Amino acid sequence: MADISFFDEGALVAVMTTQPLDRALDYKAPEGGCHLGAFVEVPLGPRRVLGVVWGPGQGDFDISRVRSIIRVLDAAPMRDELREFLRRAADYTLTPMPAMLRLATRAPGLGDPPSMRRIYRLGSGVPDRMTDARQRVLAVLDEYGGLAFTLKELADAAGVTSSVIKGLVKSGAVAEEDSPRDLPFPRLDPDRPGKALTEDQETAAAALAQAVRGGRYGTTLLKGVTGSGKTEVYLEAVAETFRRGRQALVLLPEIALTAEFLTRVQDRFGARPAEWHSGVTMTERRRIWRMVGQGEAQFVVGARSALFLPFRDLGLVVVDEEHDTSYKQEDGVLYNARDMAVLRASILGAQVVLASATPSLESWANAEAGKYTRLDLTARFGAAVMPAMRTIDMREQKLAASRWISPRLKAAVEDRLAKGEQALLFLNRRGYAPVTLCRACGQQIGCSHCDARMVEHRFLQRLVCHQCGETQPIPSVCPSCGAEDKLAPVGPGVERLSEEAAALFPEARIAVLSSDLFGSARALKAAIAEIGEGGADIIIGTQLVAKGHNFPLLTLVGVIDADLGLQGSDLRAAERTFQLMRQVAGRAGRAEKPGEALLQTYQPDHPVIRAILSGDEQGFWQAEAREREAAGVPPFGRLAGIILSGPDAAQVFDLGNALARNDAPLRQIGAQVFGPAPAPIARIRGRHRVRLLVKAAKGAPIQQAIARWIAPLKLKGDLRLGVDIDPQSFY
Repeated sequence: MADISFFDEGALVAVMTTQPLDRALDYKAPEGGCHLGAFVEVPLGPRRVLGVVWGPGQGDFDISRVRSIIRVLDAAPMRDELREFLRRAADYTLTPMPAMLRLATRAPGLGDPPSMRRIYRLGSGVPDRMTDARQRVLAVLDEYGGLAFTLKELADAAGVTSSVIKGLVKSGAVAEEDSPRDLPFPRLDPDRPGKALTEDQETAAAALAQAVRGGRYGTTLLKGVTGSGKTEVYLEAVAETFRRGRQALVLLPEIALTAEFLTRVQDRFGARPAEWHSGVTMTERRRIWRMVGQGEAQFVVGARSALFLPFRDLGLVVVDEEHDTSYKQEDGVLYNARDMAVLRASILGAQVVLASATPSLESWANAEAGKYTRLDLTARFGAAVMPAMRTIDMREQKLAASRWISPRLKAAVEDRLAKGEQALLFLNRRGYAPVTLCRACGQQIGCSHCDARMVEHRFLQRLVCHQCGETQPIPSVCPSCGAEDKLAPVGPGVERLSEEAAALFPEARIAVLSSDLFGSARALKAAIAEIGEGGADIIIGTQLVAKGHNFPLLTLVGVIDADLGLQGSDLRAAERTFQLMRQVAGRAGRAEKPGEALLQTYQPDHPVIRAILSGDEQGFWQAEAREREAAGVPPFGRLAGIILSGPDAAQVFDLGNALARNDAPLRQIGAQVFGPAPAPIARIRGRHRVRLLVKAAKGAPIQQAIARWIAPLKLKGDLRLGVDIDPQSFY
């Protein structure tokens, strides 16, 4: 077979671009030739666009009309394994290849010549005079810890014109670098002594290190109760990966977790890893992308998109809190980073560690079936013990109207405050109130673009739609009947809960942790660090607080509405409630002082609530697995969601009915089609939404059948069709 790793000047090559086209395009190799996988700039109509040399050209039209590649970018070519990963991920998720390629090229400025790469950092000088605009620029630079910005990026982040930044450059308060170098990241020392491990941890760490030394693909489910030290265990696998000269990636579900994790990494290896998430500047993202490709970044810690970086030799992927729903991307390319991590590692011959105190049923079932190795940590690290878990039967508690903290929970909080300890009040609902109701006409204020109710955010003094982001001032009169002073908030959100807590505990320092209350990821991280150092007495939070944070002084967790997640028909409702309650309860008593978790519930005898209290996780998973297997749903069957949308509801339903009638490709594999039916949120951003659900047996080739099923469709006008393989939500 001919060697196609290099194409000589003038040779016909296929270039995959990031533009929404249905195939690669033919171009001529530029002067000096190009490698397979080279990142290139090519002409497309009047524009210049980014592309990757994907293979030899097809040559199926007039060769004289083929244009040449403009130039090869100064970046390591995309490796065969990454191209293979993108191909297989595209096939699995039924995603067009250009959209998948965009995930692998999220590094702004890749095509910029060095002369355009001027960057701006915090300088050592002092401005001759300070203005609000200048203060905002310096605050942004300070908040990002000295990371570099481009001029436009810094101006946009601070909300100023470029002339404001230029003025700060003249005074030396902002440093300008004309031609910055892509500096490699400091080397990490795998042999630097780590924390002393327990016998349990040492056994698990040794097993993971042995798997890494094997140099082959394998997936391990690292299950350990909250506070058992899973991080220290998998950091030993990271150390072994470094000793073998390979790169490591740790995925975290929440940006706010990175601050504490980075500190742990620095303590263990003597330097910080590269960070890849939305809280990092674009200039830094470009540097990381290039250094990863050159092997100059040994260790990356990031969000799910870090999985698409061009690693030179990735040997280990850790998916921390692997059960977390944020690993599933719900817009654009619909993929689950946990599953894609396993796919990429299998291509690379790398190890995967899935770490969780409450694994997903999919991972639990794979471990039970022997597809994954399972390692268990059964005790908390050091002197810490698991919190005592109890219910508060709300049917027996007397509460005033518009009050949600029961007398029993109030007494428990007062007891902890008297001891100088922290209490957490958990409610998985953002904002002040989920509904604003007119007491005159009964109208609930809804979003004008979505079939969703506006949520009151009193801290912002606005109503917010949590579907499309539309906001409006809180009205003083009913928009439906015009009645004055009749609008009333209904139900609690964390802001309203904080108001109640302030009235009940007037001397306490109260901190509210909710993602919408912080302007940036770094501000949120700073707040979490301050709480961890004792900067609050009562923490009020959404599910954000359940994700791996360590608050040493926290000894009481009170769950305001433990029944909230059990409502509705989501097939994962029981699993997610179990996981969330166990995770949030695990925030208590992580140091020497014993913890307690109190769950306010109107259903204390519900099987899920009983399972949470008993701690019989194996029994819960077995019962849940039996129910799912009997129903033929994941992980014992296959599901795929088809989401149709458009501005005209009748057109969208007609399309759905046409699909449902012509389901022969699905019947050929024994699959069933349910629907069409209006989506639970039937209109978002003015677009009407209809869903169909495809259900098939575990081994059925559902992707190929769906591809044949939807291929004849001709989408007219503004109609859109999306396919969600293995859906995690059904909104």
